[in-house]
Amino acid sequence: MPVREHFRGWLRRELERHSFHNAWATYMAAALNDCFPDGYRASPNVQKAIEIDVAPYGNVQSAPVPRAAGHGEWQPSAGTMTAPFERAGETAEVLVHGDRDGRYLAAAIELVSEGNKDRAEARESFVAKCETYIQNGAGLVIVDLVTTRSANLHDELMARVGPADYTAWGERLYATAYRASGKNGSGRLTI
Repeated sequence: MPVREHFRGWLRRELERHSFHNAWATYMAAALNDCFPDGYRASPNVQKAIEIDVAPYGNVQSAPVPRAAGHGEWQPSAGTMTAPFERAGETAEVLVHGDRDGRYLAAAIELVSEGNKDRAEARESFVAKCETYIQNGAGLVIVDLVTTRSANLHDELMARVGPADYTAWGERLYATAYRASGKNGSGRLTI
C-alpha cells in the first residue's frame, strides 16, 4: 500500500489527526484480535496531551459539608515549591496484553504523531516510553508516517539502547519492530 502525504492534506488540523489516529489504532486492534491465539488481546489507546475526565457545564452548586461542633475548617498547607514540568505528550498506540501468569504487556505498537516529534521534550518522552517497553521485555513496533517533521525517533531510540557503532538511518518514513530477549541482564535486541 503506498504511503500518502496525509499530514499536509485533510489531516492538517489537530482534530482530524486525532480522529485519524483513533480510527487507525481501533481498526488495527480489531484486525489483530481476529488473528491472535487465546490469551492475547489488543486494545487501542489514543489520548491527546491533556484530557479532562469530568467537566461541569455552567455553575454547579454543592451542598455544604457538615462539620462537627468545635472543629475548624481544615485547609491544606501551601505548597513548598512550584516548578514547571512537561506533561505527557500525545499517545496513539495499540497495546497487546497476554494472560501468562496474570495480565502482562506483551507488545506495543506506537503510531507516531506530529506531537511526538515537534519538540525535544516530546521526542525524549516518546523515546523513554519505548525504551521502557523494550527493557521490560515487551515487543515494540514504531510506525512513523509523519511527513511534516523530520526527526527520526528510531535513531533517537537506538542512540539509547542500540550498539555503540550504530549508524543513524535518517529516514523520514519507517516502520520498525524491536524484540528483546535474554535473561539476567545479558539481553539482545533484534530489530
